[in-house]
Amino acid sequence: MGIEQKINNALIKVPAMKKVIKRLYQVSMYVLSTKIKYEGEIIRITPKDEYEYFFGYYDKSPWDVSGRYMLCLRVKDTTKSVAPKEPAEIILIDTHDNNSFQVVGSTKTWNVQQGSMLQWLGPDYSEKIIFNDFRSGKYCSVVLNLKTREEKVLEMPVYSVSNDGEFALTLDFSRLHRLRKGYGYSNLIETTVNEKLPEKPCVWHLNIKTNQIKPILNYTDFANFETRPEMNEAEHKVNHIILNPSGNRFMVLHRWINGTEKFTRLITSNIDGSDLFNLSDDNMISHCNWKSDTEILAYARKKEIGNGYYLMKDKTMEYIHMWPELVVDGHPSYSPDGSLVVTDTYPNRSRLASVFVIKENNVNTIARVFAPFKYDNDLRCDLHPRWNRSGDKICFDSVFEGKRGLYVVGIKKN
Repeated sequence: MGIEQKINNALIKVPAMKKVIKRLYQVSMYVLSTKIKYEGEIIRITPKDEYEYFFGYYDKSPWDVSGRYMLCLRVKDTTKSVAPKEPAEIILIDTHDNNSFQVVGSTKTWNVQQGSMLQWLGPDYSEKIIFNDFRSGKYCSVVLNLKTREEKVLEMPVYSVSNDGEFALTLDFSRLHRLRKGYGYSNLIETTVNEKLPEKPCVWHLNIKTNQIKPILNYTDFANFETRPEMNEAEHKVNHIILNPSGNRFMVLHRWINGTEKFTRLITSNIDGSDLFNLSDDNMISHCNWKSDTEILAYARKKEIGNGYYLMKDKTMEYIHMWPELVVDGHPSYSPDGSLVVTDTYPNRSRLASVFVIKENNVNTIARVFAPFKYDNDLRCDLHPRWNRSGDKICFDSVFEGKRGLYVVGIKKN
């Protein structure tokens, strides 16, 4: 374990002091470092104007099936609140027409990390998009046909949408907003604010075709499944639901906070909430993605090895430690054909964040970008690299030019 990690662990129980010491250390290291704005063959897609542009999370693609059109959000400012109530405009970019764009909608529910869950709707990824919104005093999701401009309003927001566009899974965005800043929505006050372990649903199934909602798991289902002593009197939440490619199983992070200690484990489940499996339970797991219906790549901790990227086989204790040289957290995903992996890093001592493309055991840096201090902590701009649908381009959000923008890097597959 490095000296920085040891200091970080020692300061966990004194968060106010940790924040001050962290900032002093960051500024000192940056002053002493070589100044670099960006490196790599990076192409800006969004306009350089008075607005900020970004897409959201790493498990979705902003590209349609043709590779011509891209989606993103446009807002005035992302440096004052992690989940503002001001509307964000939904932008459709035509990359075959000098990146011209049009405003196709707006949303009142978005955050700086995951946007509004804006994405193309399967199975064709060509005409319909789906995004979360706040209408008639409640959270919802909206299916918008870009050709007819017809809308279909669904009764709940979405978190993970099936590839066939038939259904989605979702969670409590108000509880998430309180317990994990930058990932939930602020429009509604959380109804479970005084409950550490609510005897209430925490994962729902939403039928996109029929608008039917079905709760499939409660907070108590997680706490009562392979219970650990640290769960007693702890505050529980769930986050990062991701469906597997075929849509018959999903992963979810079960997190609980006991005093100043935080714990996370990775649970997999059938889409009806049955057949739970505790896939990784060594206290820390952050970003994950499916490689196939039965394999999950995750940045996690294994007690016998430490932190790193692990390829785990669902419903088994089998795993492979991937790329041991990558010891820092990132947001991984496999290319559409499964031959490549993209992941990123948080800013280093020089305030530079990197994007890596990995083929087998070869880790190649394709971009490095500067992160200004005003985009830090909960207001940070993670790169969240994402593939296009043909696997020859990657886009990411960045602030190296002073505001959030959407950027693209081409990938040579051979």
